[in-house]
Order: sequence, then C-alpha cells, then structure tokens
Amino acid sequence: MRNLITDVPGILVGSAHDETVKTGTTVLTADRPFTAAVHVMGGAPGTRETDLLAPDKLVEQVDALVLSGGSGFGLDAGSGVADALRAQGRGFAVGDVHVPVVPGAILFDLTNGGDKGWDVNPYRALGVQAYDNAATEFDLGTAGAGYGAQTATLKGGLGSASMALPNGVIVGAVVAVNAIGSATVGDGPHFWAAPFEKTGEFGGIGPSPTYPAGRPATKGTSRNTTIGIVATNAQMTQAQTLRMATAAHDGIGRALIPAHTPLDGDLIFGASTGDVACDDLLYLGHAAATCMARAIARGVYLARSTPFEDPPCYARTFS
Repeated sequence: MRNLITDVPGILVGSAHDETVKTGTTVLTADRPFTAAVHVMGGAPGTRETDLLAPDKLVEQVDALVLSGGSGFGLDAGSGVADALRAQGRGFAVGDVHVPVVPGAILFDLTNGGDKGWDVNPYRALGVQAYDNAATEFDLGTAGAGYGAQTATLKGGLGSASMALPNGVIVGAVVAVNAIGSATVGDGPHFWAAPFEKTGEFGGIGPSPTYPAGRPATKGTSRNTTIGIVATNAQMTQAQTLRMATAAHDGIGRALIPAHTPLDGDLIFGASTGDVACDDLLYLGHAAATCMARAIARGVYLARSTPFEDPPCYARTFS
C-alpha cells in the first residue's frame, strides 16, 4: 500500500503545475470508465458536468475527474483532459463520435501572489499535461491542484490516503486543501485530524492537549474551497457511490475548522471501479471519511513554500 488513492486497483492520478502562475491541476482516471457521483456542501462551488452525475441522469460512468486551481478559468482543464481522452478513442459513444465525460471542480487561488496576467488560459494545457502524467505514483503537498492552495493559517496542498478493509475492499482519497479555515489547532502544530492518523503520516505528534475557544481563524472570503475525490474498488450503484461521497464530507469536518461555509465550495466526488463485492456499505462510508481527514492533514503537512511566502508552510512554521 502506497497510502495513496491509487492503491485502489485501476485508479491513476496525474498532476501538473505552473510555477509562475502558482497554480495546478490534478486528474484522476482509470483504464476504463468508472461509476461516479458528487456531493457539494460548500456554498460557492465551481463545477463542470456535475449535474450529469445525479443518479436519475443518463450517464452513470465517467472517463476522468478533474480538480483544478484557477477558479472559473480552471474549469478549462477539463476540456484539455477531454481532448486527450478523445485522441485515444475514449468517451460516451454517440454514433461514430466519442464524447469523453470529464466532470471537474475548481478552487480559488487567483490572489496567491502568482502571475495571473496570461494572454492564453493555461488550464487546458495543464489538464492535458496532468492526464499524460497519470500513474500510480504522484506527488503530494505543493503539487497539482494544491500547488497554489492556502488555508487560514498555513500553506495548503494536495493530500492523499488509503485504507484496506478486511473484506478486500480498498478505499482512498485525494484532496486539494484550500480551506477557509485551518487544518491545525490554534497556533500549535497539532492537526484536527490527529485522532485518525496512521503510522505518523503527518508528524505523529497526536491530538492537541488544549482546544481554543471562540471564533476560529479564517482567511479572505473569496479565496477558498476544498475539493476532493474518494474512490473504491467496491461494486456500487451510482446512488451508493453518492452516499460514499456524502459520508466522506465528515472527513472535511473532522480535519478543517470551519468547513462547509457559505464562502467556499467544498465538494467531493465519489468513484467506484466495481471490482469487489461489498456487503458493508456502512463501514465503507466511514472509511471514506477517515481517508479524507487523513489526506487533508497530509496535504498541509507535506506542503513546501518559499522563504517569504504568506502563509508559510507547516514545515517552516513548526520545524
């Protein structure tokens, strides 16, 4: 187990970033279409083709899922991924035409200090590059859709985690952490997600001995959103995949405070490759939430920053 969402057999993840623009894109795909669903709990989401993922709609399976920086501009990353898939002959067959199904979601990183004065939207090219990079291994921290991410107190990042259940089911999460709130408790190094940590994956210092009262730290009202994906090899309908994605939002609530506010677009996609029979969907949802909480903490813990970047990264603050 790599402790990545790609521990789910068949799942691949690729990322790309632009250091000058200070942004990036992450793509999840597989060697064949997979069942997908989505659940939104933030009040200000930015999405592509998510209406198609409702259980009463025609298409139940997708070719890729995209997480991207760039706010509304970042939705163009999905077009790049669709172009790359179409070139491979993949997509929903309509006569002689194949239309790749590529839902996506974006976070806001347009005021993080990068050069946003582009003449040509860079996200279509980032989508193609991220898709081309899809593999079982991928970087965490300052990478992909988390490259330019921030939280209220520390630099955000791209995180991932996985869990194997006794019945052969594997669950994993990948998330770009650009939270309005904080992943750590007060001014200290302890993560809110510490009770769920496995084998020191984000420092191993345990839960905070004290918890601050009063209003939690937040950042600007227009610079937010945590977006992620939970995936499994369990056999599930689209409605059951939606239930897994819904349960996974508990992981955001466990790892970030505050979360799911009117001023962010917190969103989680669910994905199922359908390879293993599963008769315990209750525990699968709990596993998805646990993986999401751990992935969030790992994304912040592994982020890296330049000496004068504001906010600083975890390692620079607590080294």
